[in-house]
Amino acid sequence: MTRALTVSIDAMGGDAGPSIVVSALIKTVQRHRDVNFILHGDEAQLAKLLTRQPKLKGRVAIRHAPARVSMEDKPSHVLRRGRDTSMWHTIDCVKQGEANVAVSAGNTGALMAVSMFGLGIIEGVSRPAIATIWPTLKGQTVVLDVGANVSATDEQLVDFAVMGEAFAHVILGLARPTVGILNVGSEEQKGNDGVKSAASILRNSNLPMAFHGFVEGDDIAKGTVDVVVTDGFTGNIALKTAEGTARLVGAYLRLALKRSLLSRLGAAMASSSLNALRRKLDPRAANGGIFLGLNGVVVKSHGGADAVGFASAVDMAIDMARVDINARITADRSAITAECAGARASEL
Repeated sequence: MTRALTVSIDAMGGDAGPSIVVSALIKTVQRHRDVNFILHGDEAQLAKLLTRQPKLKGRVAIRHAPARVSMEDKPSHVLRRGRDTSMWHTIDCVKQGEANVAVSAGNTGALMAVSMFGLGIIEGVSRPAIATIWPTLKGQTVVLDVGANVSATDEQLVDFAVMGEAFAHVILGLARPTVGILNVGSEEQKGNDGVKSAASILRNSNLPMAFHGFVEGDDIAKGTVDVVVTDGFTGNIALKTAEGTARLVGAYLRLALKRSLLSRLGAAMASSSLNALRRKLDPRAANGGIFLGLNGVVVKSHGGADAVGFASAVDMAIDMARVDINARITADRSAITAECAGARASEL
């Protein structure tokens, strides 16, 4: 028998606190019967919530953490004084081998800092990145970075491409993912020196990817490539814009369908199709940013996620824990380092 997976969860992170986490686990335990959970936070508050949920009995353990990280806390402050927080305990649980993966809806900057300090970075990777799965016309696309790094050098963009390719391979099952760098145009002469240099390195590499070149913002939703690479500033704006647009379209659609008796009748007749569209437009279904490049697995949920959204993040964490993505990242990063060193030597 295979050993059951264990998920370490920061129960005090996020806007709504532990009530959302416990509600999310009701959904999760029904889908994953071989997974256990450790909740970190206020023991009295968590115990009170769990006593009302008999379905979680025997599946969830509580670890008391007297403090929590606020959304306003600076990462440096958390690193110096945050060892009693639920976020710190959540990451340390993975570090100590008690859990396979960590999930938090807390402060993104602090979570990245605590994760890097506690778990370390894969050898050869310059900076971790946050990746997310983006629904497209063709299926799904991996986009990174979506918030960990405000800016990115050419070396970091190459790292993101390597990590994104590995993620698309092990999670989406793609043997040779197509990779593109987000730019202001698809022409080779466009963009800053960083994206041009990264594109040159990837174009001449022998990695198990098909480098497409530059892609534009609308290519993400089109599904032009399997992996879209960008800096965290641009990626985060693109992500939040897409989520806002999805909510806007959904709101417009609801208003249109309630406008008249005839439109309501049409909505009733097309209810199954409309429900399918609603699910595709629901940002909660894709909630969960994955920290790639760490010596461990950490998933970041949106701070404002409800139970459905947080459950989606936990689902993603469980999927990540079942595969060995770091082995592929390490191998591919070593290969690109060797190729770059060989190219420099040939120029001398």
